[in-house]
Amino acid sequence: MSNTSTAPSPFFRRLLSPLTRLRLANKLSFRRTTTTGALPEYVPPPATTEPLNWAELAIIDLSKANTLEGRKALAEEVVQAMNTQGFFYVINHGYTLEQTRRMFAIASSTFDDVDSEEKKTYMGKSPAVYEGYKPRHTWQIEQGVTDQIEQYNTNHAVRERMHPHVLRPHLDEIENFARHNHTHILFTILRLMAMGMQLPEDIFVDMHRFEATGESSVRFMKYYPRSPEEEVQTKNVWLKGHTDIGSITILWSQPISGLQILSRDGVWRYIKHIENALVVNSGDVMQLLSGNFYKPTIHRVIQPPKDQERLERLGVFYFAMAADDVRLASVGAGAASELEKAQAPKMSDWRKERTGRYGTGSMKPSSKEEKVEEEVILGVVVKEYN
Repeated sequence: MSNTSTAPSPFFRRLLSPLTRLRLANKLSFRRTTTTGALPEYVPPPATTEPLNWAELAIIDLSKANTLEGRKALAEEVVQAMNTQGFFYVINHGYTLEQTRRMFAIASSTFDDVDSEEKKTYMGKSPAVYEGYKPRHTWQIEQGVTDQIEQYNTNHAVRERMHPHVLRPHLDEIENFARHNHTHILFTILRLMAMGMQLPEDIFVDMHRFEATGESSVRFMKYYPRSPEEEVQTKNVWLKGHTDIGSITILWSQPISGLQILSRDGVWRYIKHIENALVVNSGDVMQLLSGNFYKPTIHRVIQPPKDQERLERLGVFYFAMAADDVRLASVGAGAASELEKAQAPKMSDWRKERTGRYGTGSMKPSSKEEKVEEEVILGVVVKEYN
Protein backbone atom coordinates (compact mmCIF):
# COMPACT_ATOMS: atom_id res chain seq x y z
CA MET A 1 0.00 0.00 0.00
CA SER A 2 1.31 3.46 -0.85
CA ASN A 3 2.25 5.78 2.02
CA THR A 4 1.46 8.82 -0.09
CA SER A 5 -1.43 10.85 1.39
CA THR A 6 -3.77 12.97 -0.67
CA ALA A 7 -5.99 15.81 0.50
CA PRO A 8 -9.76 15.20 0.54
CA SER A 9 -11.82 16.71 -2.23
CA PRO A 10 -13.64 20.04 -1.64
CA PHE A 11 -16.96 18.14 -1.60
CA PHE A 12 -15.70 15.78 1.11
CA ARG A 13 -14.33 18.71 3.13
CA ARG A 14 -17.81 20.26 3.31
CA LEU A 15 -19.08 17.12 5.02
CA LEU A 16 -16.52 17.39 7.82
CA SER A 17 -17.17 19.18 11.10
CA PRO A 18 -15.33 22.52 11.60
CA LEU A 19 -13.03 20.98 14.23
CA THR A 20 -12.19 18.05 11.95
CA ARG A 21 -11.41 20.46 9.11
CA LEU A 22 -9.10 22.44 11.39
CA ARG A 23 -7.28 19.33 12.56
CA LEU A 24 -6.92 18.17 8.97
CA ALA A 25 -5.47 21.54 7.97
CA ASN A 26 -2.92 21.24 10.77
CA LYS A 27 -1.99 17.75 9.65
CA LEU A 28 -1.63 18.64 5.97
CA SER A 29 0.35 21.77 6.74
CA PHE A 30 2.68 19.75 8.92
CA ARG A 31 3.28 17.26 6.09
CA ARG A 32 4.07 20.01 3.62
CA THR A 33 6.62 21.70 5.89
CA THR A 34 10.02 20.35 6.77
CA THR A 35 10.20 18.97 10.29
CA THR A 36 13.32 21.03 10.98
CA GLY A 37 11.13 24.13 11.00
CA ALA A 38 13.75 26.72 10.09
CA LEU A 39 13.55 29.69 12.44
CA PRO A 40 15.87 32.61 13.08
CA GLU A 41 18.22 31.81 15.94
CA TYR A 42 17.03 33.23 19.24
CA VAL A 43 19.65 35.58 20.66
CA PRO A 44 18.69 36.60 24.19
CA PRO A 45 19.15 40.23 25.19
CA PRO A 46 21.97 41.05 27.62
CA ALA A 47 21.30 40.79 31.33
CA THR A 48 21.05 43.98 33.31
CA THR A 49 24.14 45.51 34.88
CA GLU A 50 22.08 47.57 37.34
CA PRO A 51 22.77 46.90 41.06
CA LEU A 52 19.37 45.45 41.96
CA ASN A 53 18.16 43.97 45.23
CA TRP A 54 18.26 40.27 44.33
CA ALA A 55 16.47 37.47 46.15
CA GLU A 56 18.70 34.66 47.36
CA LEU A 57 17.00 31.55 46.02
CA ALA A 58 17.91 27.92 46.59
CA ILE A 59 19.16 25.96 43.57
CA ILE A 60 17.62 22.49 43.22
CA ASP A 61 19.68 20.07 41.13
CA LEU A 62 17.09 17.79 39.56
CA SER A 63 19.70 15.24 38.49
CA LYS A 64 19.98 14.19 42.14
CA ALA A 65 16.37 12.99 42.11
CA ASN A 66 17.31 9.73 40.37
CA THR A 67 17.82 7.94 43.70
CA LEU A 68 15.68 7.67 46.81
CA GLU A 69 18.42 9.17 48.96
CA GLY A 70 18.82 12.01 46.51
CA ARG A 71 15.08 12.73 46.58
CA LYS A 72 15.02 12.73 50.38
CA ALA A 73 17.81 15.31 50.47
CA LEU A 74 16.16 17.43 47.77
CA ALA A 75 12.80 17.24 49.57
CA GLU A 76 14.37 18.91 52.59
CA GLU A 77 15.83 21.61 50.36
CA VAL A 78 12.46 22.23 48.70
CA VAL A 79 10.65 22.55 52.05
CA GLN A 80 13.30 24.99 53.25
CA ALA A 81 13.04 27.01 50.02
CA MET A 82 9.24 27.14 50.19
CA ASN A 83 9.30 28.23 53.83
CA THR A 84 11.77 31.05 53.19
CA GLN A 85 11.43 32.59 49.74
CA GLY A 86 8.66 30.48 48.17
CA PHE A 87 10.58 30.37 44.88
CA PHE A 88 13.60 28.30 43.85
CA TYR A 89 15.77 27.63 40.83
CA VAL A 90 15.98 24.24 39.12
CA ILE A 91 19.03 23.13 37.14
CA ASN A 92 19.84 19.93 35.24
CA HIS A 93 16.21 19.66 34.19
CA GLY A 94 16.88 17.68 31.00
CA TYR A 95 16.90 20.39 28.31
CA THR A 96 20.11 21.67 26.79
CA LEU A 97 20.72 25.38 26.28
CA GLU A 98 20.26 24.83 22.55
CA GLN A 99 16.85 23.18 23.08
CA THR A 100 15.78 25.96 25.43
CA ARG A 101 16.72 28.68 22.96
CA ARG A 102 14.86 26.78 20.27
CA MET A 103 11.67 27.07 22.36
CA PHE A 104 12.26 30.79 22.79
CA ALA A 105 12.68 31.08 19.00
CA ILE A 106 9.31 29.34 18.53
CA ALA A 107 7.77 31.63 21.15
CA SER A 108 9.14 34.73 19.44
CA SER A 109 7.79 33.62 16.07
CA THR A 110 4.35 33.10 17.62
CA PHE A 111 4.09 36.85 18.15
CA ASP A 112 6.30 38.35 15.43
CA ASP A 113 5.35 36.18 12.44
CA VAL A 114 1.56 36.09 12.80
CA ASP A 115 -0.49 39.04 11.60
CA SER A 116 -3.30 40.59 13.62
CA GLU A 117 -6.07 38.99 11.54
CA GLU A 118 -4.75 35.47 12.04
CA LYS A 119 -4.27 36.16 15.73
CA LYS A 120 -7.97 37.02 15.97
CA THR A 121 -8.78 33.61 14.49
CA TYR A 122 -6.86 31.89 17.29
CA MET A 123 -7.95 34.14 20.13
CA GLY A 124 -9.31 32.49 23.27
CA LYS A 125 -13.08 32.12 23.18
CA SER A 126 -13.68 32.36 26.93
CA PRO A 127 -12.04 34.33 29.76
CA ALA A 128 -12.49 31.24 31.93
CA VAL A 129 -9.96 29.25 29.88
CA TYR A 130 -6.49 30.38 28.95
CA GLU A 131 -6.11 29.23 25.37
CA GLY A 132 -4.90 30.80 22.15
CA TYR A 133 -3.97 34.46 22.02
CA LYS A 134 -4.68 36.97 24.73
CA PRO A 135 -4.24 40.43 23.19
CA ARG A 136 -2.82 43.45 24.90
CA HIS A 137 -5.17 45.77 26.81
CA THR A 138 -7.23 42.91 28.26
CA TRP A 139 -6.59 43.42 31.99
CA GLN A 140 -7.10 46.48 34.16
CA ILE A 141 -3.93 47.52 35.97
CA GLU A 142 -4.47 50.91 37.60
CA GLN A 143 -6.22 54.24 36.96
CA GLY A 144 -7.63 53.12 33.63
CA VAL A 145 -4.27 51.76 32.40
CA THR A 146 -4.51 48.33 30.81
CA ASP A 147 -1.83 45.70 30.35
CA GLN A 148 0.74 45.56 27.55
CA ILE A 149 1.05 41.77 27.70
CA GLU A 150 0.42 39.50 24.74
CA GLN A 151 0.35 35.78 25.32
CA TYR A 152 -0.32 32.52 23.55
CA ASN A 153 -1.48 29.47 25.49
CA THR A 154 -1.69 25.89 24.36
CA ASN A 155 -3.13 23.08 26.42
CA HIS A 156 -0.71 20.28 27.31
CA ALA A 157 -2.79 18.15 24.91
CA VAL A 158 -1.22 20.18 22.14
CA ARG A 159 -3.02 18.69 19.14
CA GLU A 160 -6.53 18.97 20.58
CA ARG A 161 -6.79 22.54 19.28
CA MET A 162 -5.78 24.41 16.16
CA HIS A 163 -2.68 26.61 16.02
CA PRO A 164 -1.51 29.46 13.77
CA HIS A 165 0.44 28.50 10.67
CA VAL A 166 3.88 29.35 12.08
CA LEU A 167 3.48 26.81 14.88
CA ARG A 168 2.28 23.89 12.76
CA PRO A 169 5.75 22.73 11.69
CA HIS A 170 6.81 22.75 15.36
CA LEU A 171 3.95 20.87 16.99
CA ASP A 172 6.14 17.84 17.73
CA GLU A 173 8.61 20.06 19.58
CA ILE A 174 5.90 21.86 21.53
CA GLU A 175 4.23 18.55 22.38
CA ASN A 176 7.53 17.10 23.61
CA PHE A 177 8.17 20.29 25.58
CA ALA A 178 4.77 20.06 27.29
CA ARG A 179 5.26 16.40 28.15
CA HIS A 180 8.80 17.00 29.46
CA ASN A 181 7.65 19.86 31.68
CA HIS A 182 4.75 17.80 33.01
CA THR A 183 6.07 14.25 33.42
CA HIS A 184 9.72 14.96 34.16
CA ILE A 185 10.00 18.38 35.82
CA LEU A 186 6.56 18.78 37.42
CA PHE A 187 6.22 15.19 38.56
CA THR A 188 9.68 15.26 40.16
CA ILE A 189 8.87 18.48 42.02
CA LEU A 190 5.52 17.10 43.18
CA ARG A 191 7.24 13.97 44.50
CA LEU A 192 9.72 16.09 46.42
CA MET A 193 6.91 18.18 47.89
CA ALA A 194 5.02 15.05 48.94
CA MET A 195 8.13 13.60 50.60
CA GLY A 196 8.63 16.91 52.38
CA MET A 197 5.22 16.38 53.99
CA GLN A 198 5.94 12.73 54.83
CA LEU A 199 3.28 11.63 52.33
CA PRO A 200 3.43 8.89 49.67
CA GLU A 201 5.62 10.09 46.80
CA ASP A 202 2.93 9.94 44.12
CA ILE A 203 0.00 11.42 46.03
CA PHE A 204 0.23 14.77 44.20
CA VAL A 205 1.40 13.16 40.95
CA ASP A 206 -1.83 11.13 40.83
CA MET A 207 -3.80 14.38 40.98
CA HIS A 208 -1.96 15.77 37.94
CA ARG A 209 -2.35 12.92 35.47
CA PHE A 210 -1.03 14.02 32.08
CA GLU A 211 -3.77 12.21 30.17
CA ALA A 212 -6.59 13.61 32.32
CA THR A 213 -8.79 16.50 31.27
CA GLY A 214 -7.30 19.68 32.63
CA GLU A 215 -5.72 23.02 31.78
CA SER A 216 -2.01 22.55 32.44
CA SER A 217 -0.50 24.53 29.61
CA VAL A 218 2.51 25.89 27.77
CA ARG A 219 2.44 29.68 27.68
CA PHE A 220 4.43 32.05 25.50
CA MET A 221 4.27 35.60 26.80
CA LYS A 222 5.57 38.96 25.65
CA TYR A 223 5.61 42.18 27.68
CA TYR A 224 5.86 45.31 25.56
CA PRO A 225 7.32 48.63 26.83
CA ARG A 226 4.80 51.21 28.00
CA SER A 227 4.63 54.97 27.72
CA PRO A 228 6.19 57.19 30.42
CA GLU A 229 2.69 58.41 31.31
CA GLU A 230 1.48 54.86 31.95
CA GLU A 231 4.51 54.12 34.10
CA VAL A 232 3.71 57.13 36.29
CA GLN A 233 0.04 56.20 36.60
CA THR A 234 0.81 52.62 37.67
CA LYS A 235 3.95 53.39 39.70
CA ASN A 236 5.87 51.18 37.23
CA VAL A 237 3.78 48.08 38.06
CA TRP A 238 3.10 45.91 34.99
CA LEU A 239 1.32 43.08 36.81
CA LYS A 240 0.05 43.53 40.37
CA GLY A 241 1.26 41.42 43.24
CA HIS A 242 -0.58 38.11 43.18
CA THR A 243 -0.35 34.39 43.79
CA ASP A 244 -0.70 31.92 40.93
CA ILE A 245 -4.01 30.09 40.63
CA GLY A 246 -2.59 26.65 39.81
CA SER A 247 -0.29 24.07 41.37
CA ILE A 248 3.23 24.75 40.13
CA THR A 249 4.57 27.44 37.81
CA ILE A 250 7.69 26.67 35.78
CA LEU A 251 9.32 29.77 34.30
CA TRP A 252 12.18 29.22 31.87
CA SER A 253 14.65 31.89 32.97
CA GLN A 254 15.13 34.87 30.66
CA PRO A 255 17.40 37.91 31.11
CA ILE A 256 14.98 40.86 31.22
CA SER A 257 14.61 41.70 34.92
CA GLY A 258 11.20 42.70 36.19
CA LEU A 259 9.90 39.74 38.21
CA GLN A 260 9.90 40.47 41.94
CA ILE A 261 8.83 38.46 44.96
CA LEU A 262 7.55 39.86 48.24
CA SER A 263 10.04 38.41 50.70
CA ARG A 264 9.05 37.36 54.19
CA ASP A 265 10.51 40.62 55.59
CA GLY A 266 8.10 42.65 53.44
CA VAL A 267 10.70 43.76 50.87
CA TRP A 268 10.23 43.35 47.11
CA ARG A 269 13.28 41.59 45.65
CA TYR A 270 14.19 40.80 42.05
CA ILE A 271 14.62 37.30 40.63
CA LYS A 272 18.00 37.05 38.93
CA HIS A 273 18.49 35.35 35.58
CA ILE A 274 20.50 32.10 35.53
CA GLU A 275 21.13 30.80 32.05
CA ASN A 276 19.14 27.65 31.23
CA ALA A 277 17.73 27.44 34.74
CA LEU A 278 14.08 27.28 35.74
CA VAL A 279 12.35 29.52 38.26
CA VAL A 280 9.73 27.50 40.15
CA ASN A 281 6.99 28.52 42.56
CA SER A 282 3.82 26.97 43.92
CA GLY A 283 0.32 28.41 43.66
CA ASP A 284 -3.06 28.41 45.37
CA VAL A 285 -3.85 24.82 44.45
CA MET A 286 -0.84 23.45 46.35
CA GLN A 287 -1.83 25.55 49.37
CA LEU A 288 -5.30 23.98 49.32
CA LEU A 289 -4.05 20.43 48.71
CA SER A 290 -1.31 20.69 51.34
CA GLY A 291 -3.51 22.24 54.02
CA ASN A 292 -1.41 25.43 54.06
CA PHE A 293 1.88 23.53 54.33
CA TYR A 294 3.00 25.11 51.03
CA LYS A 295 1.91 28.75 51.00
CA PRO A 296 2.27 30.60 47.70
CA THR A 297 4.52 33.65 47.53
CA ILE A 298 3.22 36.98 46.30
CA HIS A 299 5.02 38.18 43.19
CA ARG A 300 4.64 40.89 40.58
CA VAL A 301 6.19 42.27 37.40
CA ILE A 302 7.44 45.84 37.21
CA GLN A 303 9.16 47.96 34.57
CA PRO A 304 12.65 46.58 33.85
CA PRO A 305 15.71 48.58 34.97
CA LYS A 306 17.06 51.51 32.94
CA ASP A 307 19.36 49.48 30.69
CA GLN A 308 16.45 47.19 29.70
CA GLU A 309 13.36 49.39 30.00
CA ARG A 310 12.74 49.69 26.24
CA LEU A 311 13.26 46.00 25.50
CA GLU A 312 10.48 43.48 24.92
CA ARG A 313 10.35 40.78 27.60
CA LEU A 314 9.76 37.32 26.11
CA GLY A 315 8.74 34.49 28.42
CA VAL A 316 8.24 30.73 28.17
CA PHE A 317 6.24 29.05 30.94
CA TYR A 318 4.57 25.84 31.96
CA PHE A 319 1.56 26.40 34.20
CA ALA A 320 0.55 23.18 35.94
CA MET A 321 -2.90 22.55 37.35
CA ALA A 322 -4.48 19.51 38.92
CA ALA A 323 -6.82 17.45 36.74
CA ASP A 324 -10.24 19.06 36.40
CA ASP A 325 -11.97 16.38 38.50
CA VAL A 326 -9.68 16.76 41.54
CA ARG A 327 -11.27 18.14 44.72
CA LEU A 328 -9.04 20.83 46.24
CA ALA A 329 -9.08 19.48 49.78
CA SER A 330 -6.16 18.96 52.14
CA VAL A 331 -4.35 15.61 52.07
CA GLY A 332 -1.71 16.52 54.64
CA ALA A 333 -1.74 16.46 58.42
CA GLY A 334 -5.31 17.00 59.54
CA ALA A 335 -6.53 15.89 56.13
CA ALA A 336 -10.02 16.89 55.11
CA SER A 337 -12.93 14.74 56.18
CA GLU A 338 -15.13 13.05 53.60
CA LEU A 339 -17.71 15.81 54.05
CA GLU A 340 -15.07 18.52 53.61
CA LYS A 341 -13.77 16.79 50.49
CA ALA A 342 -17.25 16.66 49.03
CA GLN A 343 -17.72 20.38 49.70
CA ALA A 344 -14.29 21.44 48.40
CA PRO A 345 -14.27 23.05 44.94
CA LYS A 346 -13.20 21.00 41.97
CA MET A 347 -10.13 22.14 40.08
CA SER A 348 -12.30 22.95 37.06
CA ASP A 349 -14.55 25.27 39.10
CA TRP A 350 -11.62 26.99 40.79
CA ARG A 351 -9.87 27.56 37.45
CA LYS A 352 -12.97 28.95 35.74
CA GLU A 353 -13.82 31.33 38.56
CA ARG A 354 -10.24 32.60 39.01
CA THR A 355 -9.39 33.08 35.35
CA GLY A 356 -12.81 34.50 34.51
CA ARG A 357 -12.50 37.26 37.09
CA TYR A 358 -8.81 38.10 36.68
CA GLY A 359 -8.11 41.66 35.60
CA THR A 360 -11.79 42.63 35.49
CA GLY A 361 -11.64 45.11 38.37
CA SER A 362 -13.94 42.96 40.55
CA MET A 363 -11.65 43.16 43.59
CA LYS A 364 -12.34 45.72 46.33
CA PRO A 365 -9.96 47.46 48.76
CA SER A 366 -9.36 45.39 51.89
CA SER A 367 -10.73 46.77 55.14
CA LYS A 368 -7.87 45.16 57.06
CA GLU A 369 -4.74 45.50 54.92
CA GLU A 370 -3.31 48.59 53.29
CA LYS A 371 -2.57 48.47 49.54
CA VAL A 372 -4.49 45.20 49.24
CA GLU A 373 -7.53 44.40 47.09
CA GLU A 374 -9.51 41.23 47.69
CA GLU A 375 -12.58 39.16 46.95
CA VAL A 376 -13.95 35.78 48.03
CA ILE A 377 -13.98 33.08 45.35
CA LEU A 378 -15.54 29.72 46.18
CA GLY A 379 -15.01 30.37 49.88
CA VAL A 380 -11.34 31.36 49.50
CA VAL A 381 -10.10 34.92 50.04
CA VAL A 382 -8.10 35.97 46.96
CA LYS A 383 -5.86 39.04 47.17
CA GLU A 384 -3.85 41.35 44.96
CA TYR A 385 -1.09 43.57 46.31
CA ASN A 386 -0.50 46.96 44.77
